[in-house]
Amino acid sequence: MSTEPREWDAGAYDELASPQSRWGLRILALLDLKGDETVLEAGCGTGRDTARLLDKLPRGRVIAVDGSAQMLDRLRNRLSGRLNRVDVVKVNLARPIELDTMVDVVFSVAAFHWIADHHALFKNLAAVMRPGAVLAADCGGRGNVAQVSAAIEKVSGVPAEAGIWNFADPQETHRLLEAAGFWNVDVQIHSEPASFEDDIQFERFLETVILGSHLARISEDERPAFVKAVAGLLPERQVDYVRLTMRGVR
Repeated sequence: MSTEPREWDAGAYDELASPQSRWGLRILALLDLKGDETVLEAGCGTGRDTARLLDKLPRGRVIAVDGSAQMLDRLRNRLSGRLNRVDVVKVNLARPIELDTMVDVVFSVAAFHWIADHHALFKNLAAVMRPGAVLAADCGGRGNVAQVSAAIEKVSGVPAEAGIWNFADPQETHRLLEAAGFWNVDVQIHSEPASFEDDIQFERFLETVILGSHLARISEDERPAFVKAVAGLLPERQVDYVRLTMRGVR
C-alpha cells in the first residue's frame, strides 16, 4: 500500500459526496465544543465539514489538512471569506505532522482507510494533541465495499484492496488507539449502504469516489468500460458501505 496520498478530482467529488456529508454530521455530533477550540481536521477534502466546524467555533479555528492539492484548492474557494480562521496545510497523515500549535480536537471523516499503518497514524495524531484533547473520526471498516471490491476483482483480476485501502477491524482499532496513548476509547462499526437514483449518478460516483486508484492503473480509453463493467456486476445501484466510528481522549 502506497504511503503517498492520491490526487482527486475535487470538483466531481464535491458534487457527488452525499454519503460523506451524512457521515460528517454524525461525527460532528460526537463533539461537545465550547466554541474556542483549535480543531485539526485530518483529511479535510473540499471543506464541507470545515465550514460546519467553523460554524461551531465562533472564537476558534480549524487546521485543515489533506494530501490532495486539488481538494485544498477547492476548500480555499469554498471558504474564501473565512480563511482568517483556517490554516490550510498539505499533509501526509502517514508521516509525523508538523504544526505550529497543539490542538484541542482531531476530527476526521472518510480519510483513515487510505493510511496503511494505523499505529503510526494514531501516534502522529496524538503527538499534536494537548492532554485531554478529543479524537472523533469515521472511516471505512472491516467489510467496507465488499460487493464493490468483488466486482473490481472480477473485472480486473487484481484484489481490490491490494495496496489501496485499509479497512480496519474495530477491536484492533481500539487496541491501537490505546497503544498510542488514548483513553476512554469507543469504537463502533455498522453497515450504512448508499443508494443512487440512476445509472449515470451511480457510475459517476463509482468512478470519482471509489475507483480512482484502480482507474489510474489503466489507460484513459479503458476507464469508461471498466466503470460500467464494475457497476454491471453489482446487484443494484448501491455501495455497501461499512463505517468504523471512533472516539478517544488523549
